[in-house]
Amino acid sequence: MLTARKVTVLGGGVAGLTVARALALRGAEVTVLEQAEAIREVGAGLQISPNGARVLRALGLGDSLARSGLVAQAVEMIDGETGSRLARLDMARLRPGEEYRFVHRARLIDLLAEGARAAGVQIRLLQQIDKVELGDHPPRLTNHQGVTQEADLLIGADGLHSRVRQALNGKVAPFFTHQVAWRALVPCAEDAPRVAQVFMGAGRHVVSYPLGGGLRNIVAVEERRRWVEEGWNMRDDALAVRTAFEDFCPQVTDWLAKIDECWLWGLFRHPVAHRWHGHGAAILGDAAHPTLPFLAQGAVMAMEDAWVLAESLAGHDSDAAAFAAYQAARAPRCAAIVEAANRNARNYHLSGISRGVAHLGLRAASRLAPGKLLDRFDWIYGHDVTGGAGR
Repeated sequence: MLTARKVTVLGGGVAGLTVARALALRGAEVTVLEQAEAIREVGAGLQISPNGARVLRALGLGDSLARSGLVAQAVEMIDGETGSRLARLDMARLRPGEEYRFVHRARLIDLLAEGARAAGVQIRLLQQIDKVELGDHPPRLTNHQGVTQEADLLIGADGLHSRVRQALNGKVAPFFTHQVAWRALVPCAEDAPRVAQVFMGAGRHVVSYPLGGGLRNIVAVEERRRWVEEGWNMRDDALAVRTAFEDFCPQVTDWLAKIDECWLWGLFRHPVAHRWHGHGAAILGDAAHPTLPFLAQGAVMAMEDAWVLAESLAGHDSDAAAFAAYQAARAPRCAAIVEAANRNARNYHLSGISRGVAHLGLRAASRLAPGKLLDRFDWIYGHDVTGGAGR
């Protein structure tokens, strides 16, 4: 049960702020510890599919989401080198009433932080936690100044390099996929089509969509042998991304020519955590199941986790039972989504004969049965962890 329970959430990103509001609305006294000097996010967009929008609406944040993000009209698959369209999935026609949105990550963080504070969550900044200890004692957190505090209940929403995950599972080395990604924002007309476009080429692809506010999001992925550091905040020279895609179609090269600054990160595959809970602590989001960004489900999975974890803690008499139910409900689904994202990475980068065959198949399916293309992902987008609570 959660009434008057004191919960410490480590991490003030999408996962941490969502679970903080979900727990507070169910009666918990929640404190979020965030290492940054402010709750903010820079320079990236993301897509909120219906399964994520349902969670935000169930948490009372649906109107804020509507003000923060554009409604997506369609998804297009395009031959990156010729610019010819291979497939178009018209969301408004194929899935009427479903909510697909493009959102600047900073706007999402803002609405989640406002929602958390409105629910009574205390957010403490400049809280760098260097060590988490779990055992036959309350969870212990030691900060960068060497001060140790104990938590009644600890939720690890501390991302890829989670201290809580490490305390539960030990260190596990990730695998470099030999793919790197650049992300950037460029100017965009307000009347630009609200379409997510995937430009596919041999060994590389570009994803782009408008974010509103005069901005377009760009993520460009290239296969390469040389290792690149994992992380979102390594700047790179815009010339590098332009050179990597210089033989792509004019639509892409024109966008890339407008980049003033960009960030580069290496894409790594991490195993889904074996243990999601123990000794008064649990993990969610990237701390539990990091994913490659090829299904746009990282943030959405974190939102689903947050709802299920809060519901489990509110509905069970013991934390152990609640945590066990939470992992049982979430781990198989998240593992399946992570693997589906891995497959998309391969499909986007086909070359030679296999690429030609796949493109012919996409053209035929888009022309004859576009709904069936989208049906492949109904198990992801049609899922509702809230049981209809957001309607």
